[in-house]
Amino acid sequence: MTVRLRAHHLLCMLTYVGKGYSPAFVENYEVIAARLSTGEEIELVAGPDDICGPLTADPEAHCHGASVIERDREAADAVARLIGSPLPLGARIAPSAALLARLRKTFATGEIRTACSGCEWSELCDSVADGGYLSVRVAP
Repeated sequence: MTVRLRAHHLLCMLTYVGKGYSPAFVENYEVIAARLSTGEEIELVAGPDDICGPLTADPEAHCHGASVIERDREAADAVARLIGSPLPLGARIAPSAALLARLRKTFATGEIRTACSGCEWSELCDSVADGGYLSVRVAP
């Protein structure tokens, strides 16, 4: 199986600690985090993905908004620069321990966080990164 993620969720997964928009969202994210922790492959998609699932019924949900599409573009660009390879839609990524460590290191220094500008979860993510990624759900 494959976990379908939009590009900015490549960053969100680094600091996910069991908090989210609703109980259904968190429950769903917990399942996805467990799948990613086993090394299940990621497929890069446009628009709402497996994490967004519980929110997509609401046409006003931010996952449909233009600002999130821009966040996806910025995240894909930042991660592609880091790994030295383009990340077009449909790209497949293995969430290996080495890749997660590299992403987390550059996330903590701010190198790959341009997409996070203005995100309502930034303070939480700052705290998680500053605290050494303790309690993250996607296995380090």
